[in-house]
Amino acid sequence: MPMERDTVMIVCTGNTCRSPMAEALLKAAFKKRAGGLEKFNVISCGLSTTSGSPASTNSVKVMERIGLDIKQHKSRLLSQADIERAAVILCMTDSHLAGLEDRFKGLPEHVLLFRDLLPNGESREIPDPFGGNYREYEECRDSMVEAVPSILDFLRKNFLT
Repeated sequence: MPMERDTVMIVCTGNTCRSPMAEALLKAAFKKRAGGLEKFNVISCGLSTTSGSPASTNSVKVMERIGLDIKQHKSRLLSQADIERAAVILCMTDSHLAGLEDRFKGLPEHVLLFRDLLPNGESREIPDPFGGNYREYEECRDSMVEAVPSILDFLRKNFLT
């Protein structure tokens, strides 16, 4: 019997900057405005990472600034088992989407960029701040914060009705 797809999977390259921030943002939003969304697990993984690395220093700092703690985060390499649990996969860039399609089978119906659900004309990709300054991490975080309401609406519409 197939496993229930009960996970919102967030994917980036190294799972130390963007996806841990996005994971924390979605978990916080689910807690605050759940309305049934609490049934989802939220997990982040990397396409090219070693497992066990901490979140980058600037990622931790910019999330602390908005009251979210990602100090305990440890990077995870995305696996086929993760794919099979995912109801939705949210990526940061088109290259992540291509990497998923190249390396994994059985992708869920909904594989999107984190910012895909924003109104047309918005920049869809979230650039990697790795190695950048604090301000670049803030911009990265804010581009994800902006997308969270549209993701919540999408999940409610597609999975709770």
